[in-house]
Amino acid sequence: MPHKAEFPQVGDLVVCSVENVKNFGAFVKLDEYEGREGFIHVRDVATGWVKYVRDHVREGQKIVCKVQGVDREKGHIDLSLKQVNDHQRREKIQDWKNEKKAEKLLEIVGQKMGKSLEESYDSAGEMLIEEYGALYSAFEEAAINPESLKETGLDKKWMAAVLEVAKENIQLPSVMIDGTLDVSCPGPDGVDHVKKALATGMESDESEINISYVGAPKYRVTVTAEDYKIAEEELKESVDRVAAAVAKFGGSASFKRKEEK
Repeated sequence: MPHKAEFPQVGDLVVCSVENVKNFGAFVKLDEYEGREGFIHVRDVATGWVKYVRDHVREGQKIVCKVQGVDREKGHIDLSLKQVNDHQRREKIQDWKNEKKAEKLLEIVGQKMGKSLEESYDSAGEMLIEEYGALYSAFEEAAINPESLKETGLDKKWMAAVLEVAKENIQLPSVMIDGTLDVSCPGPDGVDHVKKALATGMESDESEINISYVGAPKYRVTVTAEDYKIAEEELKESVDRVAAAVAKFGGSASFKRKEEK
């Protein structure tokens, strides 16, 4: 990757490909640092006594290690596998995959501008990383909040290309919550009043709200939003609107969240 430092820093988590396993440890290639290799001593492969290194790592395996030491003059990088827990490994692998995807997106941006990937880093990539901390974060934020790109100092043509690619390729994160709404309204026009009340419950500029029929008088309410806080607020406001609308005609509404299994 053109933007990557030449060496990782002590304490960094790095994605590695296992190349050669010996009785005394394993030699690996650092996937994020072109041409760099590292070594995991047998004592750093796993907690406790390790009889056979191959019981824990094998050639061709993709692993996440923690950098223990870096000798820039000799090019040696000492790594630890045992100091990385499952949560850290999953997060690092996902971040690595995201950055690989983001680099492909930057390449597409460059193609639109008639530039190579390296030139794209010089014209836009480095500025995006400086502003957002990571290339994928830049594309994700551009898709969520296009106005934020103005803070990067990007040329307008590059900004437009980044925004176009972000909108076409980034799936925005979202959460969904739901529950059951009981709505009833007496009188000959009760059904019409219920329909109109439910329609008010689906009005929203902040999220996607759906109300579907389950079986009289029950309706399923689902809210999809960018985070749980917004979703909860939208759900409450939706239910309140339905209750207020149906109450004008002598009806009633009650809501129950879906029980967790």
